Amino acid sequence: MVQKLIASQFVRLFNNRPRNQGIKTVRFAAASLCFWVASIIAAQGVAAQEPGAAAAEYPPIETVTVTGRRISQTDIAIGLDRTSNTVAITREELLSAPSGISGLKMLASLPGFNVQTDGALGLYEFGNSVQVRAFNLGQIGFVLNGIPMGRSDPFGGSPIFRYVDNENLGSVVASPGAGDVSGPSYSTLGPIAFYNAVEPAENAGVLASLTVGDFAMERSFIRLNSGQIGGFSAYLSRSKTDSELWRGPGTIDREHYEAQARYGIGERAYLKASLVANDFFDYDSPSAPASVFADRYEFAYLPAIPESCIQADPGVFDFNGDGTIDSGDFTPLFTDGSCTRYFEDRINVRDDKLYSAGIVFELSDALAVDATWYYEDKDGFGVSPDSYRNSLARYTGQAAAGLDVVHPRGVQYGLSTVGGDRRGAVVNFSSAPGNHSIEFGAWLENETYHRTQQRLNKTGGSADGQIIADEIAYLRRRYTTTRKTLQLYISDTMRFLDDRLALKIGAKALDIDYALKGFRDFNDYAINGRPGNGPADISADYSASFLPMIGLTYDLSDGMQVFASYAESYALPQGADDIFDNALGFEAQQPQAEEAQNFEVGIRANKATYSGSAALFYTAFDNRLFEGNVFNPATEQPEAAFVNGGASTAYGIEISAVVQPEVFDSHFYINADLSWKIARLDDGFASNPPGSQLADSPELLGNIGLTWEPSSWFVANIGVQYTDTRYTDFAQQIELEAYTLATAYVDIGGPNDLGIPENLRFRVNIDNLLDEKTLPFGFTGSTFLRPLNPRTILGTVTIEF
Repeated sequence: MVQKLIASQFVRLFNNRPRNQGIKTVRFAAASLCFWVASIIAAQGVAAQEPGAAAAEYPPIETVTVTGRRISQTDIAIGLDRTSNTVAITREELLSAPSGISGLKMLASLPGFNVQTDGALGLYEFGNSVQVRAFNLGQIGFVLNGIPMGRSDPFGGSPIFRYVDNENLGSVVASPGAGDVSGPSYSTLGPIAFYNAVEPAENAGVLASLTVGDFAMERSFIRLNSGQIGGFSAYLSRSKTDSELWRGPGTIDREHYEAQARYGIGERAYLKASLVANDFFDYDSPSAPASVFADRYEFAYLPAIPESCIQADPGVFDFNGDGTIDSGDFTPLFTDGSCTRYFEDRINVRDDKLYSAGIVFELSDALAVDATWYYEDKDGFGVSPDSYRNSLARYTGQAAAGLDVVHPRGVQYGLSTVGGDRRGAVVNFSSAPGNHSIEFGAWLENETYHRTQQRLNKTGGSADGQIIADEIAYLRRRYTTTRKTLQLYISDTMRFLDDRLALKIGAKALDIDYALKGFRDFNDYAINGRPGNGPADISADYSASFLPMIGLTYDLSDGMQVFASYAESYALPQGADDIFDNALGFEAQQPQAEEAQNFEVGIRANKATYSGSAALFYTAFDNRLFEGNVFNPATEQPEAAFVNGGASTAYGIEISAVVQPEVFDSHFYINADLSWKIARLDDGFASNPPGSQLADSPELLGNIGLTWEPSSWFVANIGVQYTDTRYTDFAQQIELEAYTLATAYVDIGGPNDLGIPENLRFRVNIDNLLDEKTLPFGFTGSTFLRPLNPRTILGTVTIEF
């Protein structure tokens, strides 16, 4: 019966194959895999097998795993019992990272993840990129404690780095390809990363740390644990990070709160609640062509306004309206680009809060429920200046169209506001009848996002003048978007051969209703001096009723495990707002949803002296959206624009391992990973022919780390990461050179014979140990790049009592 069910479903999948030949191949392989599994099950007669019947033939596997202060929970780290390739950063590794490291930079140590961030902590929001296999940041799902984080856009999104402190995380578990159907996300095309916070401690206590380092970096962290009080336990933490930018003037200021609470109700249920609040302020730093950084590696915005930037213009506008031109009327006229490069006019402000409440309970011995409600409130704004000449051109057209705008005085204050909220619920049911583990559930979310863009005058027309809030030089955007999402899923994990063979079959349905109302861009306000299109009212529905997945794991008798999986993914087009709001005046066309098919097969090991995994993957995309970037003369920086690149494919291998040679008596261990992939266009688009390499897709990525642990109170580590040559464009003309990045840390603390209190811990982290100078970050399709931060040393002292 099981064999017939599997066969019928996947024959249907193969017969309904799409046009892409790569997808046909994947589906055929998936169908073949299912027939093979079904044949094994049928041959063993599992339908009639009684529990324990195969115990004599298949004795229980006893596993002794690699141990060490920086190696914990190896089963989690290698994804044991997961049907897809799953890798993780465990708590000990998170506590060894620099204090305050961003949630994205945490992923850099995982196999296959190409992560580029700005600075040792990676806190600059517009200097982030993540690429794994052939997926970019906008195609990866992020989940915090079961709560979906939405899109990762700095403008109006919910990027994970705003919501986590590494001291509060228990693990970061990522599937780089075929993620589980239960993961709540409308962004993922396969990859999904789960950030899991620690639970409230059983004992009352305090954890506090202080970090200082280069670039005037100071960070404090404190967590108060209530301990168990009856059935109640909770913690509250606060961190404060202050630092100067590593190049040029400006600072980073981050204040972050987290709280978790649990209350037990008998032995079968507990209530849970959480809070995250993040208040962030920083100054921008510029990207530029490689030639600029070749002359001045620390190229930055200006600490002061050049005196040459303001000159009297004889053809001035009569601001006083008295018919004469006097000293109060002249308009500054800017003679060079440096007049809009004052750092005080380049800032980002974000204020985000995430609340959740839920209940976990067992309805019966065979059925459990985990339900979570959440609400997120987002607010913020960004500022970038605009020159007099550029503003004058926009003003002239809008004034002629009858809009209520005021003649520009000089450098304009470019204000962009973002805000909105998300509210939703995730409900998961689980049941374990017989040899089945059944899971099913739903995710429902409503998101509202507001955005405005306009240019305001300043007194004296100077970049350091006071903002004149009622003098709008020109308008660009004022709109609201909504996303209404519903996801349903079900999966069944069946276990056979005395639990050695697990077969998982599942499916999900996803529906997203998108709408935009308001003024999208310049053409909605004015066109060639005449009234424009007016406010838009756009809607689009994205729906997939059946997204299947199938996977298996099989425990070999010697402590090895093989796994394989196939899954189909469907996602809201990345950059939907940038497409629908007509970025830079381009006419929007409703994009199709992005789709992907992911296939994996691999093996895992969990032994006394080593652990690791190896996986082969193949991914086929359809309606793949690629982010390009066009130069915005107002900000003098790239601005995103998206294009449909059709079909593309990626395939490769990922290998990771931790080895602890017996000869060193468990005092020395090596961790290493290597990934190789080919990711190319199938269809081609614009001037990019089929076969072009995907942008920002290095063929080789590798990490190796050496850890020395001679005693219970001392740990030293050095790590080396290699990133292969990449290109920011598909024509492979704009090259990002291969580079090697080294990091190191020394950690002292714990039981010792030196008289140091055992609850005291000292750590030194060094980022970019060899002071490598390179340009690792690029905007797709653009010559504008960003440099790697120099060697950065951070010292942390932690006390717990």
